[in-house]
Amino acid sequence: VDVAGVVVPLLDVDGPAGIGGAVRHVVQHVVACVGDQRAQQVTGVRADRELPVVWAVAKGSLLNKAILVPAALAISAFAPWAVTPLLMIGGAYLCFEGAEKVWHAIHPGDAAHDSYTGEAGDPTHLEEEKVAGAIKTDFILSAEIMTIALATIPPDQGIVMRGVVLFAVAVAITVAVYGAVALI
Repeated sequence: VDVAGVVVPLLDVDGPAGIGGAVRHVVQHVVACVGDQRAQQVTGVRADRELPVVWAVAKGSLLNKAILVPAALAISAFAPWAVTPLLMIGGAYLCFEGAEKVWHAIHPGDAAHDSYTGEAGDPTHLEEEKVAGAIKTDFILSAEIMTIALATIPPDQGIVMRGVVLFAVAVAITVAVYGAVALI
């Protein structure tokens, strides 16, 4: 995810009136950046199982957000100084993930790092692993997006406004990303 494309529109949020436009821009940007990655999670799944897999990942994503939004609100209330280090840790992890993908693209025959551990003919196990992997990836990306959104909300906004913004970003991103993947 291009962090600047997510952060810049959120910097202009000035109370409730600016939330809609900022959220819309962020969602469009995240869908463009993340949608292709999410669509790859369905690769290798039978065609009749693609939508159920996307739905399973979307439900897992909503559960991730149900954990992340209250956690972000708690951090903003009790440890606002932790937002910047969390952004740095999340960014470092995303860099690691990107470097790992590049490594595997350069060295595709490295079977020691294959994530599929089930039987060769077990499509149910493959599907479960793909869903679990996609939900884990969603959690990491969502945590970074929620932290970015939290960092851009002015400190003088109350906990309710922070909650509204985070909830709006969480729902909009989940619906847009998985809706787009389902349409692909």
